[in-house]
Amino acid sequence: MNYFGKNIKLLRNRKKRTQNEVAIALELKRTTVNALENGISQPTVSHLQAFSKYFGIAIDTLINIDMQQLSESQFADLQNGFDVFIRGTKLRVIATTVDSDNNDNIEFVNEKAKAGYVNCFADPEYIGKLPVFQLPFLSKDKKYRAFSIEGDSMLPIPDGSIVIGEFIQDFYQIKSNEAYIIVTRDEGIVFKMVQNNITADHSLHLISLNKEFQSYDLPIAEVTEVWKFVCYLNTKIPEPETDIDRLMKQMDDMQQAIKKLGSKIG
Repeated sequence: MNYFGKNIKLLRNRKKRTQNEVAIALELKRTTVNALENGISQPTVSHLQAFSKYFGIAIDTLINIDMQQLSESQFADLQNGFDVFIRGTKLRVIATTVDSDNNDNIEFVNEKAKAGYVNCFADPEYIGKLPVFQLPFLSKDKKYRAFSIEGDSMLPIPDGSIVIGEFIQDFYQIKSNEAYIIVTRDEGIVFKMVQNNITADHSLHLISLNKEFQSYDLPIAEVTEVWKFVCYLNTKIPEPETDIDRLMKQMDDMQQAIKKLGSKIG
């Protein structure tokens, strides 16, 4: 069932906003807000994004959760910017495609499709237009998707590689010090090593394999999908490691060892 209309009306009333005030804030007509609240019209992707940003609540929650059934403590978490439905139970139903034998395809989100995917990842029609393929060595019991990556932040995995991820429904299952493809609201699709800090401060700490790139925190409220890294594909032969590369790596290892020793002495 789609709870979007009921939810935005409930949230508006809790914020003590009129339909007109919401309409002005979102650059919509008041009649549009009224039609959405009362189920007269269905929200577009832009409507979903606008209301999600305005109320600070995930699109999935706005659509699929009857927020009238929430406790005050759950609402408090939501209003503090932490989506209590981060576990994805009965919530994160993924759009997918299947082959002629009813096996899940691996959809490929290439460079051209990446910008659109951020907005349409839950749209079955959009997903149905993506290129698909199969890999026989992957489990048929899990859902996989492939993404192209660009840049050098995850070297030695090179620019232009295709990374394949396993769908993660429950964000609490994200394991620290492992690699994930993360679909975000504002930053697009990122591929990073992850420290799971959801319980501590409602965020993920994202780390590049390439030490030249700074790590940073990503609020979990900004995350829409997570895929655990499984493997990558690349048609290029990796460049051989030079003596300078090995020397730089040794120096970096020594610096890390010195820092650890200093912290123990301190």
